[in-house]
Order: sequence, then structure tokens, then C-alpha cells
Amino acid sequence: MVGCIGVLTVATRGTAGPGEVLVRFRGGSEAFIAWSPEPIPRGSNVLVINERGTRAVDVSEWIDPLSTGPGDRHPDAPRYPLPGDDAA
Repeated sequence: MVGCIGVLTVATRGTAGPGEVLVRFRGGSEAFIAWSPEPIPRGSNVLVINERGTRAVDVSEWIDPLSTGPGDRHPDAPRYPLPGDDAA
């Protein structure tokens, strides 16, 4: 699990509390409780840096090194639809 990339479906609040991350794992996607030392906004790509048992992980904000600029995504990067995203 450590080293997997995911997207936050619920923002983390730093020391004030966890969020939730959707991680592509084991041929599917799984949701985990996500902890981070600093708040990270919903929709951010994150890197799993530690496991806290079976359903909780520590994450760090992840910026794709293959992106072409701020806010750009590599064309092969996975895009996870989030609740509330427009389907259009």
C-alpha cells in the first residue's frame, strides 16, 4: 500500500482530524481513512507514505512529476470522479 497514489474524497484537516482517500489498489479502488500533518483539500492527489492498520493511512500531497504545469495532469494519470462532480 505504501507508495500508492490516491485522491482525497474528503479533505484532511491536519491535526484536527482525518479525511478519506480513494486508492487504486488490488485491481480496484478502495477507500481509507487518510491522515496528514497539514490540511490537504478534497480532490488533491496524494501519496500513501505509511499504513496505520488495515483501513487507515498517512498521506502526503502528491504533485505528478510528469505534469506540464500547475494544475495540469499527465494524460495517463488516473482520474477518479468524486461525489458531486458533474458527469458532463
